[in-house]
Amino acid sequence: MEQTYQVYTNQQTFDDLEAIEITPTQDEKQRLRELAARFAEIAHSDDMVVKKRQWKAIRDLKPERPMILFETFSVAGFITEEELKCSHPLLRNVEKSLLYSVKQYEEVKDDIVLEKYFQLAWQIRRSDYGVKIVEHHASNSMAYMSNFPLQTPDDLNKLKERVFSVDRKRTLDFKAVLEGIFGDLLPVRVGNYDNWFSDLGFNPFCGNNSPVFTMDLFKLMGYDNMLLWPYDHPEALKDLLEFLMKDRRRFFKWLKDEKILALNTDNQFAGPSGYGYVSGLPHPDSDIDVDHKDCWCWVESQETNVVSPAMFDEWFLPYLAEYANGFGLVSYGCCEPVDDRIEFIKKAIPRLRTVSVSGWNNFERVAESLGKDYVYCRKPNPVFISGKHAHWDGAREDIARTFACTKDQPVEFVVRDVYDIGGDMGRIARWVEMTKEIIGL
Repeated sequence: MEQTYQVYTNQQTFDDLEAIEITPTQDEKQRLRELAARFAEIAHSDDMVVKKRQWKAIRDLKPERPMILFETFSVAGFITEEELKCSHPLLRNVEKSLLYSVKQYEEVKDDIVLEKYFQLAWQIRRSDYGVKIVEHHASNSMAYMSNFPLQTPDDLNKLKERVFSVDRKRTLDFKAVLEGIFGDLLPVRVGNYDNWFSDLGFNPFCGNNSPVFTMDLFKLMGYDNMLLWPYDHPEALKDLLEFLMKDRRRFFKWLKDEKILALNTDNQFAGPSGYGYVSGLPHPDSDIDVDHKDCWCWVESQETNVVSPAMFDEWFLPYLAEYANGFGLVSYGCCEPVDDRIEFIKKAIPRLRTVSVSGWNNFERVAESLGKDYVYCRKPNPVFISGKHAHWDGAREDIARTFACTKDQPVEFVVRDVYDIGGDMGRIARWVEMTKEIIGL
């Protein structure tokens, strides 16, 4: 089976972009209108009112029940090329966005929320750091290797401040095209940006406000240097960390000044596939001059899971916390284990609300540490339903163990990083049904 994977990067280069000149065919208009109409129908349903209330209750630490969300856009074959009818690549992006949402709602039957508008991210570009990160990718796989351009402390002299730009005309021209096609059925709203998917129309990570801090650190210097410089070149490592943090400060000030930043207290990703509905931040329809303190951010540090908790607390967490504490609420973590460092994280980030608990954690230890004061965002182990054959006993045990130690806590199950399920799309709905059964829904 042909599979397409995305390897994330925090650089979006300044290639010349073609002007938006789209004349949709009648078939393309009909296809997008049909999807937009169904999308709007779901968005206006009573079910969405209930789901928004339940997600908000979780984020407010007053849960009505555990919530379930399955990230489908990474699953090879969930949508096939044959299902996509639009020929123009940008219209095809929008078709894909609409179809993923509608299909997930109709077939997966998890707790996906569709808003009463189509969210279009601003198209932004960020230059490199004065040195280029070059990724060498394996074929038909997520595996890749960076060139690690910073090999010695002297290489830090090559670093330059990144330059940021937004293509307002291109973004707004595309918005106008979409409004002309289905704006009477589904309004188009422009705001925020996608850290990793920069092409117009398909922006699944729109609004997550992630600094991608240690990922870029790893891609610049590599693991050997990340582990050795604290001993061999501590001042150089500190200089590099300060450089990256100043870069993030400038970037997010730029976003605010350019009025790109928008509220992410709706179904945009406040974390890694987690919604932002919450009482403590402004409603997404609020007419305000948006500031960082009005929004969620997501910080994680998968690349530093190999260092000790004490070294993490000394070298990396202060920078992550400085960034995170500028926002209203914080979602922490991705795939990395946090059980051995969660107390450091709680202390450093007072606005922490949601913590990602992947399969590499001691579930009980994290549950005890978080209690009822934080959302326990469980990331089920994807291996049980991946590959040629699913391992349902393992999948059931994975969820049952979590539910047993979190019954009285705000808990959500968010499935990510499922890529290959052997073409068996029925596994996704079956996993959701199994999880509902275990937690008593």
